[in-house]
Amino acid sequence: MVAIVQKSEKDDSFLQKPELYINRELSQLAFNRRVFEQSKIASVPLLERMRFLCITSSNLDEFFEIRVAGLKQQFEFGSTQTGPDGLTPSAALARISDQSRELIKEQYEVLNTSLLPALAREGIRFLRREEWNPELIEWSNNYFDEDILPVITPIRLDPAHPFPRTLNKSLNFIVSLEGQDAFGNNGGNAVVPAPRALPRIIRVPPEISDQPYDFLFLSSVLHAFMGELFPGMEVVGCYQFRVTRNSDLFVDTEEVDDLLRALEGELPSRRYGDAVRLEVADNCPDKLAKFLLRRFELSDEDLFQVNGPVNLGRLIQLPDLVDRPDLKYPSFTPSLPQKVPQGGDMFAAISSGDILLHHPFESFSPVVEFVRQSAADPNVIAIKQTLYRTGLDSVLVSALMEAARSGKEVTVVVELRARFDEETNIEIATQLQETGVHVVYGIVGYKTHAKMLMVIRRERDKLKRYVHLGTGNYHYRTARLYTDYGLFTCNKRIGKDVHEIFMQLTTHSKHPALKHLLQAPFTLQSGILQRIEREADNAAHGKPARIIAKINGLVSAPVIQALYKASQAGVQIDLIVRGVCCLRPGMAGVSDNIRVRSIVGRFLEHTRVYYFENAAEEAEVFCASADWMPRNLLQRVEQCYPILDAEIRQRIIKDLKIYLADNSQAWELDSEGFYQRITSSTDQPRISAQQTLLELYAQA
Repeated sequence: MVAIVQKSEKDDSFLQKPELYINRELSQLAFNRRVFEQSKIASVPLLERMRFLCITSSNLDEFFEIRVAGLKQQFEFGSTQTGPDGLTPSAALARISDQSRELIKEQYEVLNTSLLPALAREGIRFLRREEWNPELIEWSNNYFDEDILPVITPIRLDPAHPFPRTLNKSLNFIVSLEGQDAFGNNGGNAVVPAPRALPRIIRVPPEISDQPYDFLFLSSVLHAFMGELFPGMEVVGCYQFRVTRNSDLFVDTEEVDDLLRALEGELPSRRYGDAVRLEVADNCPDKLAKFLLRRFELSDEDLFQVNGPVNLGRLIQLPDLVDRPDLKYPSFTPSLPQKVPQGGDMFAAISSGDILLHHPFESFSPVVEFVRQSAADPNVIAIKQTLYRTGLDSVLVSALMEAARSGKEVTVVVELRARFDEETNIEIATQLQETGVHVVYGIVGYKTHAKMLMVIRRERDKLKRYVHLGTGNYHYRTARLYTDYGLFTCNKRIGKDVHEIFMQLTTHSKHPALKHLLQAPFTLQSGILQRIEREADNAAHGKPARIIAKINGLVSAPVIQALYKASQAGVQIDLIVRGVCCLRPGMAGVSDNIRVRSIVGRFLEHTRVYYFENAAEEAEVFCASADWMPRNLLQRVEQCYPILDAEIRQRIIKDLKIYLADNSQAWELDSEGFYQRITSSTDQPRISAQQTLLELYAQA
């Protein structure tokens, strides 16, 4: 049980007690479990359940690559430094090992006892080798000879062939051999890496299958014909394994002259970073498992034995290979706001008033159309945009290049250090530069995470700024999967603030204080703290006081402490936190008035919205690119913009209330740090926020 903290009215040091905080890494694991739970819900379409299982695996991969790898480094350096929760790196690693091991075990249980049997009942089968009939054996042998054998490189282990460098998260096999090879050497072991170019699941041709969709795991085909790689010898053991490596890039920004070139040089090392986790088939003998652990310099705590494919994340391609709409979420068409008719004049629409887009319920196409029209419009003088993640085939990037070719001044701030998108962003930056776009990489030491687009247009011999600000990336694919807000405005005061931020990003010089926007790393944290303190003061004086925040993560200790103080003052606080949350709600005398919920459903919740009641005068509503985490508030360039239009402000407040009413896809965090699914009683209607918003805005 969490102890009730005894506090002194004059001493706020009690707010720093470790028992008031949840460990960041354990909270992230808890989020992965909430995603995993979606794979167990019968009402979720079957192929979507498989997708959730795969997303959980991909999330866990990144968790080990970054978070666990970082803790391991701290432990190896002898660090005993703790976070606000008081856990040392070694203590945190021990808990992570236990909880992640339990989660991974449950994943394979759900795969083997629930999902695969349910898929088989729908005519979607993964055939085990003992189920292959003679015709399938012949076909798979031909597939092995023609599609696998030419590209595979088995490596016999001996003094002349040392253990190969295995790629991060790649599928490999450790093989035990008996007999003599062509040179008279006896038995031993070999490693067989599976080329990444090969599909991990292989569809059986319909003409030799008695079900609509029969598949083979690549690992099954390799197992079946592994002996052909070692003629004259006997394969007595063949076991899958996969190693996860530290994938955090390090570039000493004080020592490099060209960040792009430095990152290009560092990227290959990500594939061969220090090992942090070893996954092996659960039938792998202890002797071979320990052999692999020694090779990767890992301990028994880093070994995960699994009952199935070691690379579950690669099964995410299955829903795209199966044409069964009845086993997937129903399709929908995002709507267009009435102010934005298809193909209409975007400048006229924005001039008539601010426009809010709520993705994916509303289309991302107005953003694309705005850039296209800006590129083609002879009255547009300049375009400035930030790009964090956008994709190589982005229509926005193409439009920006076209604008530069037509002679417009185009400036793009490309964040090269967007994790796992570095290579893509380097290529995008190169393409943009080749067409005459001014490309900068933001501020050394600070990732540029702000989502901003500004167009300067000449109208009646004057220059007018048109602005788009968003909570998510300029990526049309993720705009179909992530919930985000985007605001179009030509408000002069907002436009001037955005101009100042762009000037700062390109010149690094000091610029006048912003009038309306809050900006990290300068005014965002202080602005949030001031507003939380104002709500606390209002409550203390008997005025209406309330805070609602919808964010992806809450880690910042100063913000958590301010929320605790506001709760003690009587402020009603509702936090909708998708992922990591280090605050403990519901603690007597500390956080009685704080409720924390998490929404996990069809779409990835990504909007960042802050609501402050402001004594029931004019409530303040902000949308932002930033979560309430130290990296967002202090170590990145972020933007937080006020919603000045009263009608749009009320619409966002209505959206927040829908999320707070969700009793279908919501989880509530208790004071012990555990999440409980919120369920409706028999006399209550079931409410899903995402489904309600689909019905409100999208077209079925």
